[in-house]
Amino acid sequence: MSGLAPVNPKPFLQDLTGKSVIVRLKWGNTEYKGQLVSVDSYMNLQLNKAVEFVDGEDKGSLGEIMIRCNNVLWISEAGRDQVMS
Repeated sequence: MSGLAPVNPKPFLQDLTGKSVIVRLKWGNTEYKGQLVSVDSYMNLQLNKAVEFVDGEDKGSLGEIMIRCNNVLWISEAGRDQVMS
C-alpha cells in the first residue's frame, strides 16, 4: 500500500484558502492554476488569477472562475516552481 494517508477535506481546503493551487478536473486532462479565494459548504471552488491548462499546454488566463465540486478530481497547493505571478 502507498504511503498516502486520508485527509479531512474541510480543514485541508480552509488551509489552502489564499494560496496558489492546482485543480485537476475529472475529464479532458484539464487543470486550473490560480489563487483559491473561497470554498463553500458543497466544496465548490472560487479561483482568482486562474490559468487553464489542457494536456499541459497553457490555454490562457481566465481571471476569476468558479469550479463546481462534482467536476474536481483533486486539488493541491502549487509548488514553488508553479506559483502564480
